[in-house]
Amino acid sequence: METMSNPADVEIEGGHWLNKPWARLALIWGVWTFIGLVFTCQFYFSMYRSDRPVEWSYAIYLQMTWAYLWALVTPLILWVAGRFPIERKLWGRNLAVHVLASLLLSTVVTWCGHLLLYLNYGYRAGRPYPVDRALRFVVENFSEGIGIYLLIAIITYAFSYYNRYRKGELRAMQLEAQLSQAQLQALKMQLHPHFLFNTLHSISALLSRDTDKARTMITRLGDFLRLTLENSGTQEVTLQKEIEFLRCYLEIERVRFQDRLTTSLEIDPAALDSTVPNLILQPIVENAIRHGIAPRSTPGLVTIQAKQENELLRIEVRDNGPGLPMNRKDENLFAKGVGLANTRNRLERLYGESHRFELINDPSGGLVVTLEIPTKNGKPQVLASQDKQRAA
Repeated sequence: METMSNPADVEIEGGHWLNKPWARLALIWGVWTFIGLVFTCQFYFSMYRSDRPVEWSYAIYLQMTWAYLWALVTPLILWVAGRFPIERKLWGRNLAVHVLASLLLSTVVTWCGHLLLYLNYGYRAGRPYPVDRALRFVVENFSEGIGIYLLIAIITYAFSYYNRYRKGELRAMQLEAQLSQAQLQALKMQLHPHFLFNTLHSISALLSRDTDKARTMITRLGDFLRLTLENSGTQEVTLQKEIEFLRCYLEIERVRFQDRLTTSLEIDPAALDSTVPNLILQPIVENAIRHGIAPRSTPGLVTIQAKQENELLRIEVRDNGPGLPMNRKDENLFAKGVGLANTRNRLERLYGESHRFELINDPSGGLVVTLEIPTKNGKPQVLASQDKQRAA
């Protein structure tokens, strides 16, 4: 069973000044000073309108004495409330402790208040201490002290429960963020073996036919993996960095397809500082090559365009392949491969409904994959990014 921590020691979120003991004591004395002044004014003016008006000094001594006595015992009440919480199994025992503590403290505070009044007004006048009147005073007024004790305890519990609730919310948010990050990382990591297995299969096929090209693919694969490892813990990178990844991948694919593959990179320089999910373009381009270029024996073209439009980064990947079947369904299409399905899932995790990921047939032939995400960019870098390459 989780037990309540001492409300006097409850840690407030962040570096709040109330986490310091002296600040809490100052707050307690400040609150009781305010309460004492309020009751001083109330007592003075109520007596002023009666037939027995009192002096201001008497009113303030009477009420502030009472307030400061309760200020002295408030930390003890906080400790008892924290030590004996009213929670489930032990609620009966702890409730009895609070009842006894409230009776004891109320009696002690009430008697001390009467004693201080006697010392200031009776003792100076030479009158003996009236024990019978003191007992009667305690009996008549200790019920008010019980109410004050219970009020302090209830406020303490309310604050403690609220603080625990806020901490629970914060922990839940942190766990949710960690879970989301772990899911994104898992989705991203699935792309690495997916691409790696395809590339190794191509290298294996080339080893028996062209060892020089196989060696070139291994070198480019090493470059790609190096760039990937440098950003392995990053979910988002700049578009400029993503283009570097993509160029390594395209060099590998151009070795594989030779004259059958032509690629075109048309990147708006103003968009280079925009952030995009790490390795988001590679599976999209791989899908274009796999379905638009690989099945055909004639040369094919894959074009990657990126442009910043208002607060959106718009990326289009086009191929001049056969496009999508007319009777295709989006869900069936995404279910066919790991790349597109993971791309869609990552975008949903990162951007929710503020993104667009769409696959449509180009009227002039081929498939167009459109990706729109919110921009997060700083100063655009001046870098020529128009790049048309054809395998030699």
